[in-house]
Amino acid sequence: MKAEVFMTPVEMDPVRVAGATVVVVDVIRATTTIVEALANGARAIYPTSSTEEAVKLAASLGREDTLLCGERGTLKVEGFHLGNSPAEFSPAVVGGKRIVLSTTNGTAALLAVRELPRVLVGAFVNLSAVADAVRADPHVVVVCAGRDGGFALDDAMCAGHILRRIGANRELNDAARAAWRLAGGAKPGPRFLAGTEGGRALLSHGLADDLDICGQVDRHVVVPQLRDQALVAGG
Repeated sequence: MKAEVFMTPVEMDPVRVAGATVVVVDVIRATTTIVEALANGARAIYPTSSTEEAVKLAASLGREDTLLCGERGTLKVEGFHLGNSPAEFSPAVVGGKRIVLSTTNGTAALLAVRELPRVLVGAFVNLSAVADAVRADPHVVVVCAGRDGGFALDDAMCAGHILRRIGANRELNDAARAAWRLAGGAKPGPRFLAGTEGGRALLSHGLADDLDICGQVDRHVVVPQLRDQALVAGG
């Protein structure tokens, strides 16, 4: 197996990864929230690049069964139904609903790879399920959403744990080797996430409960997959 990691979406060359299975990771918090929402019965999630685009798309889909969700600067966008806290996406709230989502980092990463043939969503909460879904694929690429255009420790460690779960220790690019070694010396969990830049931002806004969910390994078996511009439960 060939495995590559890109620490930010801008580092990825679409031509170079054409035909690969792509896993997008944004542990704090978009991909965790996406997994949580689909595991709790959401019909589909539509990633958007801006709040304005999100509002327009939600209106076109029909407001009666569509939730407008997202954050900027960690906090829920004013006027949206939900923010980006995974605990908000409970079965009672999202069951049977379509979700239009716009976040600072995660949805941008998803949109950067949307033209590729197989795009999955990964986080600690579905770590083993993601590994199972890609283990037989000859070329796996993990794209980290990063934080504000730069490196995010939580995403890099998650990428490394995905590689370790699938046993991808050959034909690695340098970023994949770094992620592999990082995962070998750090155990995922809320305590680790609290020490990251993203984790500290959540704590500063009183969102410690988000880290409790983001740090749970194998909370769900759902592997979201991008199909026709929407994320659905699959693999």
